[in-house]
Amino acid sequence: MQNPVIILGAQKLGTAALDIFNSNNVVVYCFLDDSKDLQQQELNNVSVMSSTEDSEFLKLIGKKCDVFVAVEDSAARKGLIKMLKDEYKVVPVNAIHKFSAVSEFAWLGHGNMIGAGAIVNNNAKIGNYNVIESRALVDTKAEIGDNVQIGAGAVINSEVIVEDGAFIGTGAVIVSGVKIGKNARVGAGSVVVANVPAKATVFGNPAAPVK
Repeated sequence: MQNPVIILGAQKLGTAALDIFNSNNVVVYCFLDDSKDLQQQELNNVSVMSSTEDSEFLKLIGKKCDVFVAVEDSAARKGLIKMLKDEYKVVPVNAIHKFSAVSEFAWLGHGNMIGAGAIVNNNAKIGNYNVIESRALVDTKAEIGDNVQIGAGAVINSEVIVEDGAFIGTGAVIVSGVKIGKNARVGAGSVVVANVPAKATVFGNPAAPVK
C-alpha cells in the first residue's frame, strides 16, 4: 500500500494528479499551492492546506507521506524538485492512471504523470518529471527525456527521441525515427516528418518552422 501523497500544485496538473491517485485508491493527504486564492479551499474533497514552502507539511515527506510535483510553471517545478532532493532527500513518485497501459518492459524514471488511456509500449524509455496526457502513445523504443509534456492523443512513434523540456501538442504525430530537440515545441495536430532543432517551434502537416 502506497503512502498518502502530498501534491505540490493545485491547479490543472494538480487536480489531474489527484484523479490519477484516486484511480489507484491512493490517499492524497493535501495540496500545497502558492496561490493565496486557493489556500484553505477544497478541491475534489482535498484541502489546499498551505504554500509549497510550509515546512510543517514538507517535513512529512519521506517519513509519513510521498510527494508529487504538479506545478504548472516549468522553472518553478524544477526548483521544487531540487529543493525536495537537496533538503528532504526525496524524489517525487510517479502518477500513473489505473486505465493507462505501461509495458512491463518500458523504463520509467521518477515523478512522471501518465493519464487515462495513455500507452507506453515495450522498450520505451521515459525520463523524469514528464507529463503524458490522456490517450497519448509512446511507442516501442521511443525515448523521452526529462520535463517533457506530451498532449492528449499525441503519437510518439517508434524510435523517436524527444529531448529535455520539449512540448508536443495535442494530437500531434511524430514519425518514427525523428528527433525533437531540447525545449522545442510542436503545435497541436502537427505531423512531424523531420528532425526539429532545439528551441524551434513547428506547426502544420507536414510541420514547418513558425517564424
